[in-house]
Amino acid sequence: MGSITHPRLIGLHLVNVADGKQQTIQLPQNAYLSLPRWSPDGRHFAFTHTTPNGIELWVGDAASASAHQVAGVKINAVIGPALQWMPDSHTLLVKAVPQTRGKPPAESGGTDGPIIQESDGKKAPAVTFEDLLESPHDEELFDYYATAQLSLVETNTGRISPIGKPAIVSDVEPSPDGAHVLVSRIHRPYSYLLPADGFAKNVEVWDQAGKVEYTLASLPSEEHVPIEGVPTGPRDYEWLPTQPATLVWAEALDNGDTRAKVPYHDHLMMLVSPFQDQPKELARLEQRFRNLAWGEKGVGLLSDYDRSRRWVRTFMINLNQPGEALKLLWEHSSRERYRNPGTPLTHILSNGKSVLVQNGDSIFLAGEGASPKGDFPFLDRFDLQSLKAERIFQCADGGFESVAALTSNDGSHFITQYESPTEPPNYFLRTAGSPEKRALTSFSDPAPQLRGISKQIVTYKRADGVPLSFTLYLPPNYKKGERLPTIVWAYPLEYSDADTAGQVSGSPYRFTTISGISHLFLLTQGYAILDGATMPVVGDPDTMNNTYIEQVVSSAKAAIDKAAELGVTDPNRVGVGGHSYGAFMTANLLAHSDLFRAGVARSGAYNRTLTPFGFQSERRTLWEAREMYMNISPFMFADNIKHPILLIHGMADNNPGTFPIQSERMYQAIKGNGGIVRYVQLPYEAHGYVARESTEHTLYEMVSWFDKWVKNASSDHATTTAQNGNSQ
Repeated sequence: MGSITHPRLIGLHLVNVADGKQQTIQLPQNAYLSLPRWSPDGRHFAFTHTTPNGIELWVGDAASASAHQVAGVKINAVIGPALQWMPDSHTLLVKAVPQTRGKPPAESGGTDGPIIQESDGKKAPAVTFEDLLESPHDEELFDYYATAQLSLVETNTGRISPIGKPAIVSDVEPSPDGAHVLVSRIHRPYSYLLPADGFAKNVEVWDQAGKVEYTLASLPSEEHVPIEGVPTGPRDYEWLPTQPATLVWAEALDNGDTRAKVPYHDHLMMLVSPFQDQPKELARLEQRFRNLAWGEKGVGLLSDYDRSRRWVRTFMINLNQPGEALKLLWEHSSRERYRNPGTPLTHILSNGKSVLVQNGDSIFLAGEGASPKGDFPFLDRFDLQSLKAERIFQCADGGFESVAALTSNDGSHFITQYESPTEPPNYFLRTAGSPEKRALTSFSDPAPQLRGISKQIVTYKRADGVPLSFTLYLPPNYKKGERLPTIVWAYPLEYSDADTAGQVSGSPYRFTTISGISHLFLLTQGYAILDGATMPVVGDPDTMNNTYIEQVVSSAKAAIDKAAELGVTDPNRVGVGGHSYGAFMTANLLAHSDLFRAGVARSGAYNRTLTPFGFQSERRTLWEAREMYMNISPFMFADNIKHPILLIHGMADNNPGTFPIQSERMYQAIKGNGGIVRYVQLPYEAHGYVARESTEHTLYEMVSWFDKWVKNASSDHATTTAQNGNSQ
C-alpha cells in the first residue's frame, strides 16, 4: 500500500450554486472537523469537531449559514461511521460514548498469567496485520474504547434517545422508511490474528427501541477464510434504497474459496420486511461479487470479478423482471484505463439513500478519459437498452477538468473541477454543449514560486517491448540542455498483459502542488524527477513475481536511458525512492543493479518471510513458493547493497506487512555487511507521516541524503552502469 494520510478540515464555506454567493461558517478556533454530511432535504449538515476533551457533534443550517454544537453527546468514532441522517432529515443516528463509561481499565504491573493461543488443525492463513490484540488487557481496552451507545439525536429539539444497550457496533444503517436499523455487532471471543473487522459478529435488524426483529447472520471469526477468499454467510449487506425495508446481500456458493472450481461463486439474495419469509435469490454470479449500485426504477448495476484473469464484468439487474437473465453492459481488465467506461454518477433520494442518476433508459458515467497523451476526463450518457454511450463533455487540451456532480437529471448541467499548470483547482458550473463556465470557487495559488516547474508525460519501452511512461518534472529556471541530478520515484504494479501495463496515466496539465512529505519538494533543490515511472510486473497472476527482479531492473534502466536521451538527466547522478511497496522496490534496485547512486526507502517491507501468507498481489504462500520469497527479499541480498540507502519508518506503522521491525532488521543487515545506511524512526507516525515536525524532518532527511550521495557525487561512477544495468 502507498502513503495514507487524512486531511484536517479547519473551516467550512457554503457556496450557492445558483448565484455563486459564498458564506463562511463560524467555528471554534483551531477547528478539527470531519467531512460534513448533508441531510436528505439539503437544509442541514452535520459534522464532528475533535477536541482534547472528546469528539463533539455539530449541526449546521444552510439557510442561515450557521452551525452549533449539540449538547449532551460525545461521539465514538473508533469503528465504522459515527453519524448519519435518518430519512426525516431532522434526526441523526449516532454512535455516542456511553454515559456510564468510567475510566479506562488499569494495566497491571505485569502479565497475571499465561497468554494462550491454539490451532484446531484447520488452515487459518492470515495477512501480517499490525496493531492487533495481544493480551486480555488489550481485550479490555478494546471493549472500553470501541463500545458505543447507538442514539437518535433530534436536531431541532436536542433530544437524545438511546437505541438498545451499548455494544461494539461496526456497521449501522437505517432503513429507507426509518423504522428499522441494520446493525453489525462485534462480540467475543476476539482474534489475536485479525483486526476488528474479522472478529465474530451478529448482523441484526433492530427497531428504533433496539429490539432485535431479525437476525440475518451469526458470523464466526474470519480466521479460517482462505487467501483471496470471503467469509461464508451473508456479506456486503445493505438496504435496497427504493423500497421501505428490503435487505439485499451477497453470499458465497463456493465455501468462500475463490480458487474452487464451481459453476457459480456467489449469489445475490433479498428479503422483504417483516423478514418472515425465506430469502429470495436475485441472481447467481459465475465469479466473485464485486459491487452493486441501484437506480430509482428497480434497475441496478451488478459487477463480478474473475480472479484468474483479473477481469471485471458489469451487468444490469432488473427487479421488475425477476428471473430475467443478467444483461452484460461492459467488461474489462481490473487495471484497464483506455477502455474504462467510467463510474456511474449518483444522487441522494429524499430518504437519504444514494442511487444512480437515471433519465429514461439512460445513466451517466464519468471517467478519467485515459489515452496515450494522458488523462482527458469525460461525461457520457449511457443507454441501458442500446448499450451505446453519447459523449456530453470531455476535457480539452491545455487543462485538466473533471466532472464532480450533475445539477440536472438530464445531464445538461453539471459541476466540474478545472485546473491547469498555472491555475489552481476550482469548481465551475457548466452547461452541456457550451464552452462557457461560471466559477463557483476562487481558490488562489498557495505557492506562486512553484509555477516555474515544468512537466511532461514521456513514453518509451523497456528491453522486452513493454511500453512504459513517467511524468518528467523539471525545476524552476531549468536551462534547456543542462543535465541534472535526477530522482526516479516509483511504485510497482502487477498486470496480466503488456498492453494494459503500458497504458499511460496522469496529465501534464494538472496544477503542481507540493504538500506533506512529497518527493516533489526535491524540485525546489534543483533535481529533475521521473515521477510515477512505471514499473510493471507482467505475467500470469499466479507466477509473475518469479521475474519481479528482472522486470523492475529493466524498467528502471529504460527510464534512466530515456531521461538521458532527452538531455535532462546526468546518468552518473541518479537516485531512486519510494514509499511502502515503492520502498521494497528501492531496496531491490540497489541490491540487484548498479543504476543508482543512492536510495530513499520509506515505510517499506524488505524480508518477505515476515509476510508469509502473501503480499501486495502475490497469491502464493511462502511454503508454496519458497525460492521466490527468498529471491524477492532485498534483506537476503543486503550484502549486495553497495550504494547508500536511507530508511525512514513511522514507529506506529499500522499498514499490513510493513512492521517497523522490517526497517530495523534491514538497517542491521546492511550495517553488519559494511553498507552505508541511515535509519530514521518517526515517533507517533503511522504508515503515512502527518505531523508538521515529521513532515519537515522527512524532507530534511531526503534532501540531505540525495544532496550528499547524488547531487554532489564524485564522477567515478562508470557511465556504462546506466547502460548495462548490471542485473543480478
